[in-house]
Amino acid sequence: MSEGICFGASAGRRRFLTAASGLALASAAGPLLAGAERPLRIAIVNYRGRTRVEDGFETYLAARRIRAEILWHDIARDKQRLPGVVEAIRAQAPDLVVTWGTTVSLGVLGPYDGVDPVRHITDIPAVFTLVADPVGARLVPAMASSGRGVTGVTHMAPVDAQLRAMRAYRPFRKLGLIYSPNEKNSRLVAARVAELGRTDGFTVAERTFPLDADGRPDGSGATGLLDALKADGVEWLYLPPDSYLTTLARDLLARAAELGVPTFASTEALVKAGALTGVVSRYERVGQFTAYKAEQILLGGRAPASIPVETLSRFSLQVNLPVARRMGLPPPLAMFDYAELLEPEG
Repeated sequence: MSEGICFGASAGRRRFLTAASGLALASAAGPLLAGAERPLRIAIVNYRGRTRVEDGFETYLAARRIRAEILWHDIARDKQRLPGVVEAIRAQAPDLVVTWGTTVSLGVLGPYDGVDPVRHITDIPAVFTLVADPVGARLVPAMASSGRGVTGVTHMAPVDAQLRAMRAYRPFRKLGLIYSPNEKNSRLVAARVAELGRTDGFTVAERTFPLDADGRPDGSGATGLLDALKADGVEWLYLPPDSYLTTLARDLLARAAELGVPTFASTEALVKAGALTGVVSRYERVGQFTAYKAEQILLGGRAPASIPVETLSRFSLQVNLPVARRMGLPPPLAMFDYAELLEPEG
């Protein structure tokens, strides 16, 4: 079994699983849904270029024979571009907006209690994706409904479940974190880890990337931050959902392996970059679930506020076997029954 942590599926997730399970058949079987006279126009706003989330989104649309023109917008990790993106989307007048990550989603859609019609999209339905904590980020007041023209998909397993998986692999008393202080996702997760440390009896050592004059993180000294955590005696390095961290994770994780510090990832991209293990949602499935919610709005006639914000019902416990061998830290035998054991591709 590759998906070691699962939660009960809601009715919405069950309907998605039913639709997604027929993707291959749908691709070969002809239209499942009546097509519009013109392709639907969907604006997608990325933080750091195309990811496998977008691959999954387009795969779902193609398999369901949903004709769509994708209008791509990439801020290239520079949130100062967001006002220009909002203006460009207004000029394009798409049928739907899809936003990737917390920074982009807040910049394009605004917090639910601070929407500014001048700065934010308010008159086009929207679906956000890959947001770790939509309520904590104030994108929505509750998962059941946004109360506005927005719904979305979150991707992260509960932090306490992640820490249980970490302990099952190797117990710890001191946990290290590295993250970007300008990313709300990261701050929220770091705060939750610290809260659990106080209740569960472990200590947390944090290091954050310094910010430059424009408020952007500077990762030039990232390995130095890791060396400092090693000197502090951390027994694991926990990697929160952090878009900037992901861009330099490969070198950072290679250094962690050299130092003998095991690493636990909260996202699939970080496991792929070289983390030892992690409890993650597969990005392609997140993208497919996002497209399912888009389908509900565009072809099902659902108001976004009537569609709950959800995550996938299953998460994968992934173990990076080459890293485990290099560090001399094989997973416990029990994990072989349910973990997804990753070997080099090809």
